Amino acid sequence: MYVGLFLRHAEALGLVNVEDDRDEFSIRAVDLTKVFAKKRHKGILGFLKKNAEKEKSKSEGGDAVTVALDHVNLKVRAGELFGLLGPNGAGKTTLVKCLSTILIPDEGTAVVNGYDVLKETTMVRASIGLVVGGERTLYWKLTARDNLMYFASLYKMPRAEAKNRVNELLELMGLIDRADERLEDYSTGMRQKIAISRALLHNPPILLLDEPTLGLDPTFSRQIRNQIRDLCKSQGKTILLATHYMYEADELCDRVGIINNGQIAAVDTSGKLKAMVREKELVEVACVNPPLGVEAELRTLCPEVDIVTLIHGDEARGAPSRIKIIGEGAEDHIGTVIDALRKRGVQITSLNVGMPTLEDVFIKLTGGAKLVERSEAAIGE
Repeated sequence: MYVGLFLRHAEALGLVNVEDDRDEFSIRAVDLTKVFAKKRHKGILGFLKKNAEKEKSKSEGGDAVTVALDHVNLKVRAGELFGLLGPNGAGKTTLVKCLSTILIPDEGTAVVNGYDVLKETTMVRASIGLVVGGERTLYWKLTARDNLMYFASLYKMPRAEAKNRVNELLELMGLIDRADERLEDYSTGMRQKIAISRALLHNPPILLLDEPTLGLDPTFSRQIRNQIRDLCKSQGKTILLATHYMYEADELCDRVGIINNGQIAAVDTSGKLKAMVREKELVEVACVNPPLGVEAELRTLCPEVDIVTLIHGDEARGAPSRIKIIGEGAEDHIGTVIDALRKRGVQITSLNVGMPTLEDVFIKLTGGAKLVERSEAAIGE
């Protein structure tokens, strides 16, 4: 309602035409590119390191820059819960910041709710709610209610409407009974709920969520995921969810885009992405404390397969390490792998053949890059 009033007022003044450039896609990125200069090093050691990097860059024919986004093309349908899946440093946060006008792309552009992020920044900001990972996006010395009222005032919401909207959101998040406590007394999960409430204050049609469950305990992770799902299904929000947790993307999202090194590797439904890894192309062996060098040894023993990779687990929390073998004829190497592990005294806890996950798709598409994944227990299942 609130964002609709704002947009209609802007159209009446002739600032925009809200009918222009509207189609079935709420978000469109076109050749979006962002490049950062590498950080400068300070001090004498930093000076020496900087010179060493310069020489290395010259010898390799490279530049002292980091390409965070490399001609990204992406479309998110209206009312869709779209997952952007990739490891830390893949470009997820940079893409979210470009879509929200926090960063200006070096090449290309994006259209959000029909508005160009370069030419119509005010209208883009009025159309989105942004939630980023971390806790320092709110004022800890203020109460939850005061935080939300303050941000409502920045949206120029009438005070009476703001009070009603704040109470509505606190009720939605299950925090109405603790609304007048300072955020410094809240848990991390409770503060994240207030961050989501802040993004919803002006009732935007689009939500950009960057790692919304990062650092949360299992109970709050489950609650946040349920609320994200409800916002899309019940309220019709278009949601872009950036995450490096494959289970989260698999469970929540209508479609998933896999991003790595600033490039979109694939976009499709979770089921169709997983179908890219055929049953005979995947073997996963779960084991406890595999010794150093076992990954290289298995690569030598299985030269015909495309990928052999070791994903270290957290045995103390009941999450074993996993060895994944992906490629044509992977199933034929089961005996070789088992024998090699037993000779090294490795305890094998399970064997999985032909049950691909989004993680397997990611590894296949990126040639062995790994996602950082929590165990199911750690994400609230």
